[in-house]
Amino acid sequence: MSDKTEIRERVSKDYARAVTAQTGGGGACCGGAPAQKGVVAKLAGYSDAELTALPPEAVVNSFGCGNPLAFSSVKEGQTVLDLGSGAGIDLLLAARKVGPAGRVIGVDMTDEMIAKANENIAASKLQNVVVRKGIIEELPVDTASVDWVISNCVINLSPEKPRVFGEIARVLKSGGTMIVSDIVAENLPPEVLKSPILHSSCVAGAISEKDYIAGLEAAGLVDVEVLDRLAYDSNQLESFIGSELADLKEAPGCCGSSARGGDWAKKWASNLTGKIWSMKVKARKP
Repeated sequence: MSDKTEIRERVSKDYARAVTAQTGGGGACCGGAPAQKGVVAKLAGYSDAELTALPPEAVVNSFGCGNPLAFSSVKEGQTVLDLGSGAGIDLLLAARKVGPAGRVIGVDMTDEMIAKANENIAASKLQNVVVRKGIIEELPVDTASVDWVISNCVINLSPEKPRVFGEIARVLKSGGTMIVSDIVAENLPPEVLKSPILHSSCVAGAISEKDYIAGLEAAGLVDVEVLDRLAYDSNQLESFIGSELADLKEAPGCCGSSARGGDWAKKWASNLTGKIWSMKVKARKP
């Protein structure tokens, strides 16, 4: 995929389909819950206490790769911005940290995700959270207006990551902090890089950790530090690649052939082991 608009439209449609499937109760075999993106890494780093305090719909519709607030020191009265806020799991956790005097802003480009987040906000009875429609490359947020920027497995989906890094630097106040959980990768095969399916499942759009850090620094952020890493083994990779293919009878295989989605996921999981991991990265605006 090369066209930026096409990539965004595909990602938005895929995540709209995912959250709608969860809401509609479409199940897997034996009446189980439907497969979802990020199924392996989902809820990584969230405590039981945090999860039980949230609406079930916010938890089941989480598609992240970690808890970006786990290493933060968000304080009461501060303003937190969540890039690609989805169904709102991190919005709700942040809202409790900043308290009634603070404010939390979510930005998402998918109407279905925004609707689900607003349902979860209402269910939580929180008054200090708002979700705005927009893209993370052009945030509908004032310059130098937020204390924290967080994001959970979203920036890898962007076809214009330097713009995202620049927007993070723009909206942060002087001394403000970014903590992001995201997927990074190295030496991905050309077939993977061209796959729209693997782009939406947070694989094909991932850049290297080195390039990610360089991008943040180029945007003017300082004290860039990787706080945590989780490398995915073949079973974990097969699970979340397979979850993206769950509703497809066939998926593109190697060299122009086609294969059943599960077989395709297994093949690529084996090929990608050691090349993909999640990281939690922190940076500061001077």
